[in-house]
Amino acid sequence: MTDAFEALLEAGASADVTGWDFSWLDGRATEERPAWRYAQQLADRLSEASASLDIQTGGGEVLAEAKTFPPTAVATESWPPNVTKATRLLHSRGVVVVADPDEPPLPFADEAFDLVTSRHPATIWWEEIARVLQRGGTYFAQHVGPASVFELIEFFLGPQPEARRARHPDDETAAAEAAGLEIVDLRTARLRIEIHDVAAVVYLLRKVVWWVPGFTVQKYRDRLRDLHDLIRRDGPFVAHSTRHLIEARRPLG
Repeated sequence: MTDAFEALLEAGASADVTGWDFSWLDGRATEERPAWRYAQQLADRLSEASASLDIQTGGGEVLAEAKTFPPTAVATESWPPNVTKATRLLHSRGVVVVADPDEPPLPFADEAFDLVTSRHPATIWWEEIARVLQRGGTYFAQHVGPASVFELIEFFLGPQPEARRARHPDDETAAAEAAGLEIVDLRTARLRIEIHDVAAVVYLLRKVVWWVPGFTVQKYRDRLRDLHDLIRRDGPFVAHSTRHLIEARRPLG
């Protein structure tokens, strides 16, 4: 058992975590997908836009699923390895990738885009989104919702009652409206996750670094051992992600 545990730790610790592609988890973890098919809707909107901005694009994987892009297409990303990956993936498609720290201000002129998008932004600066949108322009995004994957997070950190409210769609709606945007559509989903081994856990906590800040295998070895034993005894560790699809528009007036 010890050898198997150590091998799983090593597998998760040595996996490449650049980009926003989770295919390494195939066979190790599963997650339900929202019924609204964000990537397809994004592609449809990009085909009709004249100037688009994708904020916090990661490695550009979701954006690259689109078949066509508007004449002006830009993406931002803050993490240098992801900037490199997104540039490699998107530049040949006519998308300019801009290294940006994900803090205000966005490095673009007022009313520069008729479509602003984002999938799972870590931070949301509504006033900046409203500023760079043209009048009548749309913000279309899939956000991570409240208490997402908190079964796993709290396994390592203990109860996080105050953090459970963060990213609530009601709060985000209020913030968007305070920035001058109108909410056109808002949908929510709670999705089942099954994690089959601690290699997947190590990989996830190395990749999604805000779940357990400061995570290292050495620091959390005892809890990883506890989780390994729990999975061996009871089967997959079950958690739930929350997502919301949000469409907001800058008024014409």
